[in-house]
Amino acid sequence: MKISDIQDQFSEHVIANYNRTPVCFVRGEGSRLWDTEGREYLDLFPGWGVAGLGHCHPKVAEAICKQSKKLIHVANNFYNEEQGAFAEIISTHADNRKVYFCNSGAEANEAAIKLARLARQPRYKIVTMMESFHGRTFGAISATGQPEYQAGFSPIVPGFSYARMNDLASVAENIDQDTCAIMLEPVQGESGVIPATPEFLQGLRKLADEKNLLLIFDEVQTAPCRLGKWFGYQYYGVQPDIITTAKAIAGGMPMAAMLAKPEVAAALKPGTHASTFGGHSIGCAAGIAGWKAMEEEKVMDNVNTLGPWLDERLGAIVKPVMGVKAVRRAGFMIGIVLEFPGADLVADCRNHGLLINCTHGTVLRMLPALNISKEDLEKGVTILEECLDRAVRRTGSVRLTPVRD
Repeated sequence: MKISDIQDQFSEHVIANYNRTPVCFVRGEGSRLWDTEGREYLDLFPGWGVAGLGHCHPKVAEAICKQSKKLIHVANNFYNEEQGAFAEIISTHADNRKVYFCNSGAEANEAAIKLARLARQPRYKIVTMMESFHGRTFGAISATGQPEYQAGFSPIVPGFSYARMNDLASVAENIDQDTCAIMLEPVQGESGVIPATPEFLQGLRKLADEKNLLLIFDEVQTAPCRLGKWFGYQYYGVQPDIITTAKAIAGGMPMAAMLAKPEVAAALKPGTHASTFGGHSIGCAAGIAGWKAMEEEKVMDNVNTLGPWLDERLGAIVKPVMGVKAVRRAGFMIGIVLEFPGADLVADCRNHGLLINCTHGTVLRMLPALNISKEDLEKGVTILEECLDRAVRRTGSVRLTPVRD
C-alpha cells in the first residue's frame, strides 16, 4: 500500500489520539527500519525504547515463532512453564524479588501503587517527583508530576503530592502520617533524561526506613540494562522495596513487570489485583530469549564501553555555535538540550535517515539499542551534527523558548 492509502485507512477507522508522522514502517532488523517506499533509517529511538535488542532480534523472533505453535495463552488461574521460567530469570537478577506480570509500564505502576497502599494500609498517600512520568492510566497520571497530563481528567486519584527531584527536604515536607510510599524514576526519561543523584536516592532510602515508607523505583526505561546494570537501582547501589519495568523487558513484545521484596509482595493476595494477559506464554518466551541474548551478547559491557565515548563525541557539539546547551547521559539514555525548539530538527534527521525523539520541546532524546555498534552510533551522531548545522543556520542559534538545565 502507498502511504497515502494507509493514511486514508487510518483517518477513517482509527481514533486520532496520536500525532502520526507520514511514514509507515514495514520491516526492521537491528537498528535499521525500512518504510513502504523502501527508504532505510537508522533508529536511535527504537519503539520508544521497547526494542532494546534492536528490531526483530533473531533469537527473540525464533522463540516467538516456536512458542506460537505450542501455546499462545492460558488463564492465570493455571500455571504455565514460560511464566515461571521468566520470573525466575528476572528475580535472579533482582536480588530475588517476587514478580507480577502485566502488559505495560503504566499497568506495572498501577500495580505498584495498589501494592503500596495494601502493604501500608490504612496509609494511602504517595510522594512522587515534579516532572515525573509514570504512564497514562488514571493512577499513573495522578502519580505523574506534570499537570499537562492531568488536564481534562479531573478529579484525579487523590493522595499524590509532588516533590522536587534531587531535593530531599522537599520530599520530607510532603510526608505526613498518611504517607505510605515514595515513588520516582531513577532517571526521568520523558522529562529529558534527568538523573537522580546518588546522594538523593540514598537519602530517600534512609527517609523511607525512618518513616516506615515503601520506596518505589519506576524503572520502565532504565531496566533491563540501559544504565549498564540489569536494573537502575544496582547502578546507584540503593535498594527499593518495589520496582516496575516494561519497554525492553521482552524483546519487543508487550510485557511489563512489578517486582517486590517478598515481605511486601505478600500483601498482594488473590482477588486484590490481576491482568488477563499478564505473563502470557509468547511474551514470556520472548523475554526468556531476550534476557539470555543480553547476557550472551554482553550488552552491559557495550553500554559501559560506548558510554564514555558518547560523552566525548557528543561533548564536541555542546557549544553556542551549534545551538546546544548541554548533553545529559545515563548509560544509553541520552538527552541533548537545545537552544531552540527541536521539532524541525527531528524531522530533518528523519528526512536524512535518522530516527530520534524530541521531548519538552527542546530536548533531543535517544535510547539506542543496547547492542548497537560504535559504527552505527558514529553514523547517527554525524547525521545529527549535519542536521544541527542546518537548524542553527535556519534559526540563527537564538533561544526561542526556556531551556531546562
